[in-house]
Amino acid sequence: MSKFDPYQHLSILPNPDGTITRCTDFPCTDANPGIVPGIPTVSKDVTINAETKVWARIFLPNKLPSNDNTVVRLPIVFYFHGGGFIIFSVSDLSTHQPCSTIASEIPAIVVAVEHRLAPEHRLPAPYEDAVDSILWVKKQVSNPDGERWLRDYGDFTRCYLGGRGSGGNIAFHAALKAMDHDIKPLNINGVFLNQPMFGGIQRMPTELKYATDQLIPLPVLDLIWELALPRAADRDHRYCNPMQDDVYMSKASSLGRCLVISFDMDPMFDRAQEFVRKLVDQRVKIDARFDVTGFHGIDLVDQQRAQAILNILKEFII
Repeated sequence: MSKFDPYQHLSILPNPDGTITRCTDFPCTDANPGIVPGIPTVSKDVTINAETKVWARIFLPNKLPSNDNTVVRLPIVFYFHGGGFIIFSVSDLSTHQPCSTIASEIPAIVVAVEHRLAPEHRLPAPYEDAVDSILWVKKQVSNPDGERWLRDYGDFTRCYLGGRGSGGNIAFHAALKAMDHDIKPLNINGVFLNQPMFGGIQRMPTELKYATDQLIPLPVLDLIWELALPRAADRDHRYCNPMQDDVYMSKASSLGRCLVISFDMDPMFDRAQEFVRKLVDQRVKIDARFDVTGFHGIDLVDQQRAQAILNILKEFII
């Protein structure tokens, strides 16, 4: 019997210098700044930080809600894609299409952040990129030549951070890091974590029960954290297991509302439950949606589940 290779499972190859070669070209698409028949949004790519080469794709719905012939300002959703911090891009169809749907269905302006990837850029680099994106949007408010979609249609007092998997992890840590900055007039109204990625040294029951999960078996989870965490950090580091750090978690008491979605066949389901309990301890307004049937990434392959999650998100944001 051949030994399981988590690198092969992720279609990556380790290089001697500590970088990785990503062997899969995922289906991707360019932004569409002009209206295209059949596509409910327009989108454009903007530079967030020229030095770090971080950029974002902004989505704006074609149909803008109005009230007495006045365009209603839209909430701004900062979205962080999944991929275990090491793969995927906002230009991948698996991120572009859900962001377009979120923008058109809620409706909202979505700022999908192309953060730096590990292991070339280990944590906290993605958190820093997320905060950079928040500060970039803040600059657009006061700049007469700022990004027009944001200035003309965005409601800066209704900002949300969120994402799936590692993107949920980024959203949470970025929300806490943003507290160290003056982001006014922006206001973060809530954070949503769809099947968030957390871990820890001690194995949880669902990690052991679903150790051979098809998408993220246990050796793959271990490898992801090995590649993403700061060198010499273990899986009880607050980036992976914030629940272990009471002082750090106490900052969460200043969060607004938090939505957590998870499925009981997700190896990280127990982590999500523990995370929610810690937020409850901090008196965070928490909306926990735990489904008894489902697995990690089910919304990528099941359109009904994807729609159900979108409906939950819509209810959370509206």
